[in-house]
Amino acid sequence: MATLADSFLEDLEELSDEEPQREEDDEDVKSEPEELMDVECLNLDDLSAVAQLAHSDRYTSVVKAVNDAIQKGNEDDSVWLGATTEDSTYKLLVECNQLMVDIDNEVAIVSNFIRDKYRLKFPELESLVHHPIDYARVVRQIGNEMDLTKVELEGILPSATIMVVSVTATTTSGRPLSDENLEKTESACDLALKLDEDKKMINSFVESKMHKIAPNLSTVVGAETASRLMGLAGGLTELARIPACNIAVLGAKKKLMTGYSNTSATIQPHQGFVFNSQFMQTVPQNLKLRAAKLIAGKAALMARMDEYGKDPEGNVGAKMRDEIVAKIEGWQEPPPAKQAKPLPVPDAEAKKRRGGKRLRALKERYRLTDVRKAVNRVAFNQPEEEMIDGDEVIGLGVMGKEGSGRLRIVSKQQKMKLSSKTGKKYKKYSGSSGATAGVSSSLVFTPVQGMEFVNPQAAAAGDLDRQGGTESYFSEFGGFRSIAKK
Repeated sequence: MATLADSFLEDLEELSDEEPQREEDDEDVKSEPEELMDVECLNLDDLSAVAQLAHSDRYTSVVKAVNDAIQKGNEDDSVWLGATTEDSTYKLLVECNQLMVDIDNEVAIVSNFIRDKYRLKFPELESLVHHPIDYARVVRQIGNEMDLTKVELEGILPSATIMVVSVTATTTSGRPLSDENLEKTESACDLALKLDEDKKMINSFVESKMHKIAPNLSTVVGAETASRLMGLAGGLTELARIPACNIAVLGAKKKLMTGYSNTSATIQPHQGFVFNSQFMQTVPQNLKLRAAKLIAGKAALMARMDEYGKDPEGNVGAKMRDEIVAKIEGWQEPPPAKQAKPLPVPDAEAKKRRGGKRLRALKERYRLTDVRKAVNRVAFNQPEEEMIDGDEVIGLGVMGKEGSGRLRIVSKQQKMKLSSKTGKKYKKYSGSSGATAGVSSSLVFTPVQGMEFVNPQAAAAGDLDRQGGTESYFSEFGGFRSIAKK
């Protein structure tokens, strides 16, 4: 049995085993990325620590290269033969496109910095002016002034917005900023306006070169949208490798569902640069998604054509744009009105049908039977037998009347057609020799008497008497007589 001292020694051994594991955990903590430590130690009150793009070497070099290219003008008139990494103009355009995306992100960061600082002075201004550049211009113009009637805002905001801002400023709960905060806010406004001016200069340079680098793509979606697509994709070669379904959502912003902000509620999914292009502004709202898919598909084709230097004049792009416009206009046209279809002209002449075995069989199948013929006939001066079928009374005509000599109507058997040789042989063996056959009889079945013997010779004599007019006028054998004039 283990003593108390033994159990104490075992506990010490377990503690010694856990110490190396703790040392390893400390090493993992020390090896964390330095970037995360920098973010935690970032001074959000310092503008230079928040916005670092304008002071970077990449930003300075690209802006200087664009200025030099603009000063030189259109000296390079060589024909574009496709995207190559050796072309300096193509390299500069790719860098410009990437820099414009970075400038947009930097402007958003600077705008948030301005809003945080100026919220103490005029908190309601954020809900009245949404655009970050317009907000920076208004803040720079107002400054620390409390009476906005002394501030000139014409040319910055519309007249209706100016009136709303002026009225709201009279009831605001803000207070003037300190000199230090006012100086930081004004420097942030100047930085945002400078970034916007540099972006406009770079964008105009890219648009001027896009008709040479990607003439067909620029014709279809516009030079500005084409430059944004190239910048986000990383160049014309990378854009040509992207499928059309992904080009349609390039530049789409993710909808943030955190909170109840109006900004996240207005962002629509799957709406990228193509959806917000100038070409899409004339399309009705219910057709925009459909038109964006169509334009993205054509843009993918034009990017691949421009990537290999096909059609540098942009004729195919102009033709493709006309097809897109015609198709969208066709979607907006109302459906054709339904016209009353007139009845066909009745045939004056019977149609000529081809005869044959099938037609004869069809006529034989649907011909009027002997029973139906007897039902359709009515005897003169004789009552018609009737039958009741449910609620209907159906007349039977002359079917089963006296004098027919038949118990029932039987179908007429068809005569067999025999060849001439077979017919002669049949006549030879079945011909009449004047004698009466042994099976022949004068026995007649009638529906009244049942069974009776009839003398054929007496019946023939009676027919002669009837023909002479000895019978009654209303007899079954009576008929109309025609008397010759004397």
